[in-house]
Amino acid sequence: MAALAPLVFICLWSGAFIAVRAGLPDASPLYFLAIRFAIASTLLIAVLSLWQPGRWRDLRGKWGVTILAGVLMNGGYLSAAYIAMTEITGATMALAGSLQPVLVAALSGPLLGDRFRPAQWLGFALGTAGVGLVAGVNVLQLDTGPGMAWAMGSVSCMVVGTLIFSRYSRGVPAVHANAVQLLSGAVFCSVLTVLFEDAHVTWTPASIGTLLYLIFGVSLGGMGLYLFMLNRGAAGKVAANFYLTPGLTAIFGFVLLGETLPPTALAGFAMAMLGIWLVQGRAGRRT
Repeated sequence: MAALAPLVFICLWSGAFIAVRAGLPDASPLYFLAIRFAIASTLLIAVLSLWQPGRWRDLRGKWGVTILAGVLMNGGYLSAAYIAMTEITGATMALAGSLQPVLVAALSGPLLGDRFRPAQWLGFALGTAGVGLVAGVNVLQLDTGPGMAWAMGSVSCMVVGTLIFSRYSRGVPAVHANAVQLLSGAVFCSVLTVLFEDAHVTWTPASIGTLLYLIFGVSLGGMGLYLFMLNRGAAGKVAANFYLTPGLTAIFGFVLLGETLPPTALAGFAMAMLGIWLVQGRAGRRT
């Protein structure tokens, strides 16, 4: 499972973008997030209460930090990303997201004791550059207005949530942590919906299919695997897997939706793969 987790995680996470493109629901985004998180957390809590009820004790003394990490990685990250996407393009958002792994790696040194060799830092640089090629973004023409500020807020939420979980919730069973974090995300997004949105949704076969994939493929599958990997490895190395998301999404879009796949996207995907290969070299950890 440990060996397959990164591959499965990237496929599930990348598939989310295809699901949204294929069946973008007519729904207010925060309300849709609240529904997604509420259903996912309810299902997972029900299953765990029957299957492994005793493992909830492993959260003793870690409830608060686990909830906080969930608010950031689920509610804050996606809410800010949705708002950002009303102002900037998906390509620009992808480039902003590529900063997440290197920020996690840089901060995990003083906070978690992780150490990376020069070759691994080169891998982070290649991964970021690869995402830029896939996205086709001209850095000199980037929008630096409110949309980019929201994008960086989204990235910051995922970075801080990742570091909090790695520092304070390590050892908590990934599925139990995921259940708590999904529930905290549901509450957070529900509050935002009441305060800032005119909640609405139109249910169609496409929107229902999108919701089901986001629940089972991403919230339960992808996020569960992300927490599982954080429990087992250095946070920066785990976060580096996100470098492959834009390239794999482009490939999925070409195969499944007939979208254009320019040569630069393939070159960027190859560069990101090389970057991850370098990052996955042995990182040191202070004992």
